[in-house]
Amino acid sequence: MVRVIRGARHLRVAGWSIAPRLLRGAPPAALAVVGALSLLVGLLIVTRPLTSLFLLTIYVGLSAVFTGVARMLGTPESALWSRVTFGALWIGLGLAILVGLGRTLELLPQLIAVLLLVGGLASLYDAISRGRVSQRVLATAWGSAQVVFGILAFSWPDVTVLVVAIVFGVRTIVFGATLVVRAVRAYVAGRGTAPADVGSREEDKNGAMDASAQPTPRARARSAWVAAGRYGVAALLVALAAVGWWASSWLSDGAPVVDAFYDPPPVVPYEHGRLIRVGEFAGQEPAGAHVNRILYTTRDAVGQPAVASALVIVPDERPPGARPVIAWNHGTTGVARGCAPSLRDASATKWAIPALDEAIRRGWIVVASDYSGQGAPGVFPYLIGRGEARSSLDAVLAAGELDDVTLSARTVAWGHSQGGHAALWMSQIAEDYAPQVDMLGTAVLAPAADPLALADELTDGDASVLLSILISWVLVPYADTYDDVDLARYIAPGAEAIVREMTQRCPSEPGVMVSVATALGVAEDRPLYVGDLTAGALGRRLADNVPTGPWEHPLLVVWGTEDEVIPPRLQEEFVDRLCAQGEQVRRLAYRGYDHLGTLLPGSRFLPVLVNWTEARLTRTDTHVDDCGR
Repeated sequence: MVRVIRGARHLRVAGWSIAPRLLRGAPPAALAVVGALSLLVGLLIVTRPLTSLFLLTIYVGLSAVFTGVARMLGTPESALWSRVTFGALWIGLGLAILVGLGRTLELLPQLIAVLLLVGGLASLYDAISRGRVSQRVLATAWGSAQVVFGILAFSWPDVTVLVVAIVFGVRTIVFGATLVVRAVRAYVAGRGTAPADVGSREEDKNGAMDASAQPTPRARARSAWVAAGRYGVAALLVALAAVGWWASSWLSDGAPVVDAFYDPPPVVPYEHGRLIRVGEFAGQEPAGAHVNRILYTTRDAVGQPAVASALVIVPDERPPGARPVIAWNHGTTGVARGCAPSLRDASATKWAIPALDEAIRRGWIVVASDYSGQGAPGVFPYLIGRGEARSSLDAVLAAGELDDVTLSARTVAWGHSQGGHAALWMSQIAEDYAPQVDMLGTAVLAPAADPLALADELTDGDASVLLSILISWVLVPYADTYDDVDLARYIAPGAEAIVREMTQRCPSEPGVMVSVATALGVAEDRPLYVGDLTAGALGRRLADNVPTGPWEHPLLVVWGTEDEVIPPRLQEEFVDRLCAQGEQVRRLAYRGYDHLGTLLPGSRFLPVLVNWTEARLTRTDTHVDDCGR
């Protein structure tokens, strides 16, 4: 009988119940203080996850240590090796979190995933080794749920921090509220110590009973309700795990798949602009043309050998001889490998490339680079001019190696938004980098021509959710490209995992909702970005990536007066600078058009673009300069 009673008492010292046990019988004043502090800490963690990230990390570490201690002091019915093994794992992980606190702020999502997996395995062992049927069912469900959520934590590390903050915060609020209630009850009853919880009182009563005594009907009913409660909780845990797994699968299935075409062979030509392989394009093909994917050599933003991919759109019917080239530079699609336009179904249609049908009718060959780092591996040069430009120029050179098509050296660059920035850089460095390409004109639609001014404009005020994602697309590629740009200088402590995960999703995939949810979750806490983006090394690098010319050919700059992404004022200032340095510039501002307005079918600008391009390719003398007007 004594052995049974002791086993029951040991069983109470497990999981997160160790803290209430330590406070059992404490004076009401102590309970009130601890409860109030717990309430404050819990509210801080829930409402200010980034601000309290340091506190949350300590909390997770201490919880792991206490859980390990509770595991080791648990019921003697458990095998000694399991108590020691799982307890030591919990304690070791907890101490690692606490000792390496500065580093573990960034590794917190991964550490939480490991803790969940360890806890899940321990619960599954408990389900196998001991307990009543209802206890085993609950332990199995709890263990399985922890394993599932541990795997999900590895897959979605940014949102994991917020979820854990809510879970730990709510748990702390409940714990603090319970202590405060116990303290109030003690004060009302006039006792010197707080009453124990109901479970503890029942345990004491049962401990005083003879083991041979038959349970009363009331005790049997209570046991049945407890078992039913365990089954209900188990069902809820299974449902939550299933929903979480389904949601993760749905989000992941919507992400673009980078197929083996984009993986370069072990050995590639050293020279830039060399064709590596050609493949079919799986997306929509425009009427009257055939589309191929190409993989080719290039140089990255810092001049190192790299590989890039592109689409080459060749008209089925074209005049004999070498055909002129339109080098299309795409706008922002994200910065991850899977965001490459050549992976998207509609990237070779008139909805993605302006006036494409007219270009095909005139026999122009369209070469559309993904830029290095999209599709092919590497660091994506988002608004990093030399990296974008080299990819586009080398795409034109590599397309010249295709069979059954002859490319003329005559080339006009088109670009929209980010692609406008790329097109300006492409034509600026063409003479030195790819003299085989004869650049005759550059047309840019709503160009992100001045990254420094744009950064200053976008960060002037509170960052919206979408702006937070866009800034991550600038910050991370710049930090990964330039050694002097330190990401930690510009983001909130502990936010690197969140910021980097934002760059791994494309705006066209369902997973971007996780980035939006994460940004919303931290928006009420504190800004993700704390440094001035236009200051320090980042500011200098942004300034270095402003195209300044000179250009030896005409430029065409167009934008909409209702552009919601790049303020029209910046376009006016850019054109004024071009005119001041003597460039030949046509400027067109379309009233009522937004950021995409000039690009889409039906735009009043498209006939202007085609005629202006035709004049450049045929070297016809037409009006090319609005600077004097």
